[in-house]
Amino acid sequence: MTAPANLSQLIAREIPSLIELRHDLHAHPEVGLCEKRTSALVMRELAACGIEHEGALAGGTGVIAHISGRNPDAVALRCDIDALPISEETGLPYTSRVQGVMHACGHDGHTAIMIGTARVLAAIARESLPPRGVTMLFQPAEESLGGASRMIDDGCLAGRLGPPVSEIFGLHGWPWLPLGAIGVRNGPLLAAGEFFTVTIKGRGSHAGWPHLSHDVIVAMAATITSLQTIVSRSTDPCDSVVVSVCRIRAGDALNVLPKDLVFEGTIRTLGGQARTRTMDRFREVIDLVARAHECTATISFDVGCPATVNDAAATDAVRRAAAQMGPTTLVEVVEPSMGGEDFAWYGQQVPASFFLIGLRPRDESSMPGLHHPAFDFNDDAIAVGVEAMCRLALEDR
Repeated sequence: MTAPANLSQLIAREIPSLIELRHDLHAHPEVGLCEKRTSALVMRELAACGIEHEGALAGGTGVIAHISGRNPDAVALRCDIDALPISEETGLPYTSRVQGVMHACGHDGHTAIMIGTARVLAAIARESLPPRGVTMLFQPAEESLGGASRMIDDGCLAGRLGPPVSEIFGLHGWPWLPLGAIGVRNGPLLAAGEFFTVTIKGRGSHAGWPHLSHDVIVAMAATITSLQTIVSRSTDPCDSVVVSVCRIRAGDALNVLPKDLVFEGTIRTLGGQARTRTMDRFREVIDLVARAHECTATISFDVGCPATVNDAAATDAVRRAAAQMGPTTLVEVVEPSMGGEDFAWYGQQVPASFFLIGLRPRDESSMPGLHHPAFDFNDDAIAVGVEAMCRLALEDR
């Protein structure tokens, strides 16, 4: 089955209400595993379309939906629904009403796109069933809280609704591509991510008597500086590695040297030997530098996600969809990004392709990036995302 000739008209009919819906989601962001309002909104929309669905997944806020097809297999489409603990600085009329939480990664746009896709596919299915079943995953907790793994554990790829999934597609709004562009890449697209917590313990003292301390502040400063040599001196320049310290918690007073502290951050690699070497060197640097300052250090790791690796055949389907979308520009992404995506877990279960849709207005040279307090999803990209997802769902392969 090819997409119907009136696909563009079906999508255009939905865009005004999808923009309103996206603005509502933006104004009411919810962090991972707390997306109760968002989940309820999604289920309300699915019910209005007459689409079979189930909620309370992946810890309570995930939603799966299914549209039956003619053949005994299914294609999956996934979106993420969670927000970030960032204070918004956009000044928009629909700015976040939740203090310290905002949709700084565009998941409000992704959710609106998936709801639009559900509406259009439901309308098409009332006239003619798609060739394969279409399973739609509204996934919570993408931002480092294991949402994809939770959805998989709850059987969302294994036939919880409809037949088992044979391939899966996901998208992400991309501020570094112009509006109307679709970015694709075979193989690694996004990095593997580990999150670390390092605790350094020493001896506290009065700030005026530092010789009585084993100063954890100095030890931390030396450690963080030394960690950067993992990238500059322990990594092949042809490999991609990032080590970033993002949060520090130390001390309670201006005249007391604390006895311990904690710093946290992330390690990004494209997997393989680079990951193993980086993790080993990370442990060595932490231990040796701490001991050189008469302190001790402990490390705990939280595995975020593996590298997002795109299946070649699934990614060719994205290329075919883009080629059918009129003025859409197909962009072959040359180098992987060191951002991470827990969509990667789906790709370890079934063939998968994760693609990028441009957000940057064509008359602008730049826009705020992902995870920036001034970021806002571009409403004009919603139609692009809906059409791409619909065409992928309707392709008969």
